[in-house]
Parts: sequence; structure tokens; C-alpha cells
Amino acid sequence: MNLRSNSDNQHKLLEIRSLTESAYILKMERRGLAFRTGQHILLGEAGSIHSREYSIYSGEQDDFFEVLIKEVEDGMVSRQLKKLKRDDKLAIEGPLGFFTIEPELVNTAKFLFVATGTGIAPFHSISRSYPHLNYHLLHGVRKADEAYESSHYPLEKYTLCTSQDEKGDFQGRVTDYLRQNPVSKDTHCYLCGNFEMINEAFDILEKQGVPPRQVHAEVYF
Repeated sequence: MNLRSNSDNQHKLLEIRSLTESAYILKMERRGLAFRTGQHILLGEAGSIHSREYSIYSGEQDDFFEVLIKEVEDGMVSRQLKKLKRDDKLAIEGPLGFFTIEPELVNTAKFLFVATGTGIAPFHSISRSYPHLNYHLLHGVRKADEAYESSHYPLEKYTLCTSQDEKGDFQGRVTDYLRQNPVSKDTHCYLCGNFEMINEAFDILEKQGVPPRQVHAEVYF
């Protein structure tokens, strides 16, 4: 954990970008803070006692930090952050976590990324940091308008799975897609989303012969 003193951990808000009625992106000063793509930060309004973990959405080469947030009715931090204005201060602790890719695998390995909802955030960071990475991304949402900035991903590398909409690339859950499209045993799999999806995906991949050491997971609430 890389915690800094209160005088050093404040970052100015640069922009709030709305994606849907409830989802938005906070863009803030980076101030030279180093991180590995796939990590997360503890974020809150400067001076507030409330904070929450958010995966870093921006890439390692960017000179700013971005996080993807979905406002929830009982989510004190997500509602508080949405009210901020440009130049307001945010407090950051971290970066934290080990949901990362080993450098020696970047140019040689094959990856499968599976996300539900805003769990796509670390994969946006990874694909932005390593644009030539050999990956396939499954994004599970209810409706197609929740495909957050999907134009960022090459069409051949991205599959939108919609459970309540006919507009996606695949009608059904990401786990339905996995059952119908078996994964090769040499694939490195990263799962980020709700607990139920992760458990189910683990079982499917194990039955398809993917070694457990090649499956990595991050529960996203």
C-alpha cells in the first residue's frame, strides 16, 4: 500500500463525463502518481470521511487519472462525487491491488477479459496501456446503452452481452457466452464483476480445462 500524507494526496478534478443517467467518469490530476494497469485507488472528496475503491480507468501513459463510477441510490460516495465541480479536490490513497498482467506475458500470451457493468474499468485501462495486447473482452450488461465507451475497443476484440436487450452482439449473460464458446487452455483469464458471475465463470473455465493459476478475479460491487 502506498499511502501519502494528507497534504500530498489531493488531486484537482478536471472533468466529469456523463455516460448514462447513472454512470459517469471522473477525470482528475495525476500529479505523477505511478500505478500498474489493473490496480485501483481509494477515492473520496477531499475532507470527507467517506471513500470507496475504484479501478483506474485511464492508461499508464496518460498524464491524468480517470475512474468509472455508477451512481447508486444508497451509494453515499458515488452520489457525493457526482456533485463535484471542476477544480474541486479529491483525496486519493493507493494505488492498490494485484489484478495486473505480468510484463513478460504482454507480447506473447492470449487473454480473455470478462466484465459485468462497471467492472469493465480495469480492462479499459489495460487495453489503453497495451493496445497491441492479444485479448478478447466480454462485457455483460442488461441493456446496450450500458456499453460504456465501447468504441474504444476494436470490434474484433469486443463482445457485448446483453441480458435484457436485443441490440448487443450476444443475447444472454457472459457466462452463457462462455458455455457456448469454449476457451482454449492456454488463455489467461481475468474476471471482474459481481460475485455470482465470477463463481460461475470459474466453474465453466475449470470444466473447459483452463488451469486455475491462469484465472484471476476481482469482485466489483
